Amino acid sequence: ELYYQPKISFDKGKLYGAEALVRWNHPNHGFISPDEFIPMAERTRMYKPLTRWVLKQAFQHCAEWRNAGLDLIVSVNLSAKDLHDPELPDLIAGILGSTEIQPEWVILEITESSIMTDPERVLEIAVRLDKMGFHLAIDDFGTGYSSLSYLKKLPITELKIDRSFVIDLLESENDAVIVNATINLAHNLGMQVTAEGI
Repeated sequence: ELYYQPKISFDKGKLYGAEALVRWNHPNHGFISPDEFIPMAERTRMYKPLTRWVLKQAFQHCAEWRNAGLDLIVSVNLSAKDLHDPELPDLIAGILGSTEIQPEWVILEITESSIMTDPERVLEIAVRLDKMGFHLAIDDFGTGYSSLSYLKKLPITELKIDRSFVIDLLESENDAVIVNATINLAHNLGMQVTAEGI
């Protein structure tokens, strides 16, 4: 099933988007965490059908929201395996065509750690997706030890600060310094910043 985490703009004070979160409600075991079933899907080659299903559902929901007058942007996470698949842009283009949405209504999220497993391949795919009109975000920023040289090369429009830095922001001076530095870095590179875990 897809659940949606709302994305709120502090400066405008309103909902502007939603992040699609895949959840598995197993008939016998109940809710299974994505931390358990995503790696399993990647090991068993089920990640492609899962990615296709998530993208199709999220794009369809985005189209329904737009048709209902809600100008929301939908964010969708891509796995490390997705980002190493040269067929990914073609898969996304096919789903885009069947759902009649605009690519600028979508933010494709990539984790910082997935970039570092094969930076050149991720860069190649990210550039292709950017040229198609999609926005790209780095998810869980601050946890993946990424090189700043790739941060400046990737066509990123959004940096999402990992919740581990945000959750103790008021109690931890170190977290406050890291968050502030990350915000300044992102803004100076022309990126939007999202705080996770609020």
